[in-house]
Amino acid sequence: MTVSSPWPRRISRLFNVEQHEAGAVIAGLLMFFLLLAGYFMLRPVRETMGVAGGVDNLQWLFTGTFVATLAALPVFGWLASRLPRRTLLPWLYGGCAIVLVGFAIGFQLAPENLWAARAFYIWLSVFNLLTISLAWSTLADVLAAGQAKRTFALIASGASIGGLAGPIIGAVLVAPVGHAGLLLVSALMLTGSAAAAIWLHRWRDAHPAETSARAEDATRRRPIGGSPFAGAVETFRSPYLLGITAFVVLLASVNTFLYFEQARLVAEYFPDRTTQTQVFGAIDAVVQGLSLVIQAFVTGHIAKRLGVGVLLVAVPVAMAAGFLALALTPIFAVFVVVMVVRRVGEYALIRPGREMLYTVLPAEQKYKAKNFIDTVVYRGGDAVSGWLKSGIDLVSGNPAAAMVFGACLAAAWGLCGFFLGRRERLLERNSSTAGVGGLGPHERSPADALSPELPKLN
Repeated sequence: MTVSSPWPRRISRLFNVEQHEAGAVIAGLLMFFLLLAGYFMLRPVRETMGVAGGVDNLQWLFTGTFVATLAALPVFGWLASRLPRRTLLPWLYGGCAIVLVGFAIGFQLAPENLWAARAFYIWLSVFNLLTISLAWSTLADVLAAGQAKRTFALIASGASIGGLAGPIIGAVLVAPVGHAGLLLVSALMLTGSAAAAIWLHRWRDAHPAETSARAEDATRRRPIGGSPFAGAVETFRSPYLLGITAFVVLLASVNTFLYFEQARLVAEYFPDRTTQTQVFGAIDAVVQGLSLVIQAFVTGHIAKRLGVGVLLVAVPVAMAAGFLALALTPIFAVFVVVMVVRRVGEYALIRPGREMLYTVLPAEQKYKAKNFIDTVVYRGGDAVSGWLKSGIDLVSGNPAAAMVFGACLAAAWGLCGFFLGRRERLLERNSSTAGVGGLGPHERSPADALSPELPKLN
């Protein structure tokens, strides 16, 4: 008789993952690692470009990013309406890889062109949200709500590993290959991420009973259909999605207030561009290292035992305290602590928790509505809060005023997260009763079940 080894069970218990889910976890880890490593190679360069244009002009870059996001939304909606869900990500990532090659050629021919630098800043900001949002949509489509609570944080650790590796790879390669070479390497990584997403869908094909009904599996081979603007329509029709919208707007506002403060303090303390890039890279490395540990060993257990709401509330509470600390002691050391806590909390707690909110929704909302919220809503929140931060600084003449206002935003953010956590529990209970992913064409979506005119959930 063969005695099974206890190690798989111990590893499964340590990482809070079932043994049969190993293929999905590995594919998801690889998808996020390659995507984020490619992005973080280029991020420090983007941040330096933003500071180079003048801290007082950042709101213009944010506004340009928002306009570019508005232009990208119908293109994504058109693709999502016509491409099968399982091929949407590979096609979109392939297109982005081609754009990166185009920027690489441009940087090689005109490395000092300021408008090319601005265009790259805006494009990379749109690319970041769009590609990461689509990766999470794919993951939410493949894994059920119960699996998501166990595995999302661990899979997200692939993003943190990529976030650690990306700046290191960039630092090693930038001298021999230059900025244009880095863009080409990033394009190759993006192509590899698309291949990992294909692997993830194949794992799903091999485990149809583990996530939802076989009838739902067949729909992944067909386009979602609908209008290119269906994401916005779905969002405004659903109270649940409107709650997520409010959460994302407050998240973006808190991040923007801290981003502007970061630019102000870095420009004040480190006027040299090379030093600025090194500071941004060092903060990235610390953030990704801490995020990796928390994602791998903590977040999944919190979500499983305490629920999504705890993931969504903890960071806003910490940020409210951090903003007040910055108002009282506006020095760079305090800011670094607050910024690290914010970003570690977002990567390790907020992001996995936020993505778990979508696992209980039907396909069109997982892809189109989610993408609308993650891109247009997020960048709209960036643009509005950027002008708001500039206005507060102009009127008050004291950075502390904006920090106090940021504390109020963080408090509202936490309150919104609390209510969203409660709603998600109700939707998950309703989905498990109806059968995960088994909604037919004439059935109500879980989000519609929250509408006031329909019967309330038990």
